Amino acid sequence: MILDIFGRTPSLTGRRVLITGAARGIGAALAGRLHDRGARVALAGLEEEALADVAARCGDAPWWPCDVTDRDRVEETTALAAAALGGRLDVVVANAGVAAQLPIVGGDPAVMERTLAVNVLGTYNTLRAAGPYIAHPRGYALAVASLAAAVHIPLLGAYSASKAAVEALGDTLRAELRPYGARAGVAYFAELDTDMTHRGFGTRAATALTGSRTAITGVTPLKVGIDALERGIAWRSRRIVAPWWVAGVLPIRMLAQPVMDIAVQRNLKEALRIARDEKAPLTTAQPEER
Repeated sequence: MILDIFGRTPSLTGRRVLITGAARGIGAALAGRLHDRGARVALAGLEEEALADVAARCGDAPWWPCDVTDRDRVEETTALAAAALGGRLDVVVANAGVAAQLPIVGGDPAVMERTLAVNVLGTYNTLRAAGPYIAHPRGYALAVASLAAAVHIPLLGAYSASKAAVEALGDTLRAELRPYGARAGVAYFAELDTDMTHRGFGTRAATALTGSRTAITGVTPLKVGIDALERGIAWRSRRIVAPWWVAGVLPIRMLAQPVMDIAVQRNLKEALRIARDEKAPLTTAQPEER
């Protein structure tokens, strides 16, 4: 990868990028940013009207409705995206994901099952399908995990378990792509200002748990995450974090976890009681719910 004469970040111009979960939130904002930086983006997601709007803002980028839990559809979409962008991909961003509160005891098992299906199997399906197209010296795969992969909080057991698995997939793929000169990274975000964060923490149980705070660590502007993603994709980074302090938490996760366990105890019993009856929906409506 070639730097400009001033040693600045490598150019994104001409990079061919497939982004899942691109209808809104991180995926939509990232698509717009990469397009503005000269990349050629292809988009996949569930919400067709929103996806079409994002594509229009990205120079009429190609897009396809795609449920990432449908392996055949993911393979078809990835092949179509590669063909539309000239026969191969330079970057795949496995971003599609969902969340919903779930007490481990007394919660709805369907929430666990769907969260794992979308976040884990959906990421696997995406990385598996895109692998042959990015297995070249400029190729890069990014698995979007979360700080929740490393530090786990009550009510987010399904989400935390799924993102820990996403981290494992990204780390494993990194080693498996190395013989081809391609790279893989994992993104770790604390709560960014997205629909997912607001819907996920906009429940009575979450309010009982966090009190006056809108999230456990506070909400970070989405731009901070997109800035980090832009840099990380340009450099094909192993780790992408936002906000900055997440980088310091990851190496000490075994120390951070007991601190978190204590910090959430004050209102936890009441929050669990509420959550068992609240029936909070997933942050993105699923195909059977449409």
